[in-house]
Parts: sequence; C-alpha cells; structure tokens
Amino acid sequence: MEENRLFNNDHVISWLQYFSAHTDIDLEHVKILDITRKNKNLIPACEAHRCVLVFTEAGHPDIFYRMYNAGLGECTVIYNEGSEPDGPIKKDLVSDMIDRGINASAGMIILNPNARSTVKFGMDNSVLAKGSVKYVGSEIRAVLLSKMQIEEGKNICVISGESIVVESAILDGEGEIIAVEYNGNDRRALEENVEQFGLNNVHIIDHVDDNSLNGLPIPDVTMLVASASMEQEIECLLRLNSKMEFVIYTLDFVLAASMIDYCKKICVSDPEIIQIAVSKVTSRHNYDVQPAPWIISFTAGE
Repeated sequence: MEENRLFNNDHVISWLQYFSAHTDIDLEHVKILDITRKNKNLIPACEAHRCVLVFTEAGHPDIFYRMYNAGLGECTVIYNEGSEPDGPIKKDLVSDMIDRGINASAGMIILNPNARSTVKFGMDNSVLAKGSVKYVGSEIRAVLLSKMQIEEGKNICVISGESIVVESAILDGEGEIIAVEYNGNDRRALEENVEQFGLNNVHIIDHVDDNSLNGLPIPDVTMLVASASMEQEIECLLRLNSKMEFVIYTLDFVLAASMIDYCKKICVSDPEIIQIAVSKVTSRHNYDVQPAPWIISFTAGE
C-alpha cells in the first residue's frame, strides 16, 4: 500500500525537513493532511487547526477559491514552485490566490490564526444551507452527536438527518458518512451543504436496502429519524453489522415506549430512552418551547 501512495513516509519527512529549514513553524503542532487519498476534507481541517501541512496532486483548479468562499481568505499559504521540497519559499494569503490552481503534486502549509481550538458540537442552524429542510435545534443535535460517540475513523450512517450528516463529516474526517435522504428536495439541500463545507467523505443515497448499500463502507453507528420504514432499515443494516450502534430520534412517545419490546426481538435487553427538552427566552421576553424529542440508543447484540 505504501508504495502506491503519491506521498509515502519518505516524501512526508522530506517536506517536513524543507519547511523546518525555511520557516519558524513549530512542526510539533502541524496537522498532516494528504488530500490525494480518498475523501479527505481540506476546509474543515483548516478551520480546526492553526497549521495544516497539505499534500495534493496537480489539478484542483478552484481549491483556493473554495477556501476563500468558506471564510478562509485570511489564511496564509506557504509553498514553493514545483513538486520537490527545494528552492525558494513563498507566502501568500488565500485571498490573493483565488485565481490559482495546483500545477504539480506538492506539499504546502496553510496557517489559520483564527482556527477554533476546541471541538464544537451543535453548529448554529444559520450556517447551514437554506432549503426545504427544517433542521433540528443545535442543542438537541449536540446531544445526538454525543450519543453517537463520534470518533476518528468511525463509519456512520445517517437517515433523514441532514445537519447530523454535516457535523458528523466535519468531526470524523477519517471516517465515511452514508447519508440517506428519501426526499429529493432534502437531498438537494444536503448536496448544497456538502459543497458549502467542502465535505468529501459523504455518500448520498436515496433509500436503504441491500443493493443501495452494496459497495459502501459498513457503518459502525447509525442515527435515524423514526419512520414507518424504521424496522426495515434496522434489519437491513444489521445484515451488514450485527453489532451496529443505533441512535433513534422521535417525537412519538408511543413509539419510544414500544422500543423496549422491539429491542428484545433483536437481542437488546436494555436500550437507553431519554427525552430532551429545550426552552429559550427570546429578546422580547417570550418563552419559546422547542419540540421535546425522545432519543433511543442501543448496541445490537448486547
């Protein structure tokens, strides 16, 4: 595998040595990102890290334009001309490079002084693409993401949860996200979000069955909004992974209560069933009560 990669360990080390010799950057804090490998997210990585060493192949004609559109125009790009780690070094703002593409496979450092230093669950709905989707409140989404126990490299399936897809893909840059959207308008809204946030690790499909999931990564955890097709979806996913973790969202108390008996059928003895209530006081001193969903979480076979 190592021999087939465009940038193997020797290449990475040589570029690190080059930047070490030509900059005063503390390489201990560098995030290394090889976007020549499948499904790596450049924009979220630059948003979350002050210093990213990016390896890229020739092409990507709009790479800096996309970064600029994502609000990264003030980032500094440190690079050289050519595909080898030698020669004079250059520094430019992303905002000054929007008309440039990548002419050769090479390494470059992107500095973002405004990078967030903490993981944030529950992004504000105002940053998501507008469309037909009514997004769940950010506070409730934060609880759902926490229940999903997202970690680097986990493969995730999300059914009818567009904003969950976006945050999962950002938080889990080393994993794959399967997004199931039955409604065409919702799929288009999700596609806008995927484009807006520069997400390359999202696979969008329009239904759940053995054929639609064939060839996709096997999920470790599935988050789904309860519907009439929920049991069929769970059964299909369990054929892929008999130890699947599930997180289910519903506003229906009767359905939530029935999950105890349903879980026994799939060998789950003690599902966790909680209700989340969020209320806000508005600027006009009104009391705004949001829908209070039930969240069911369990691991199959336990």
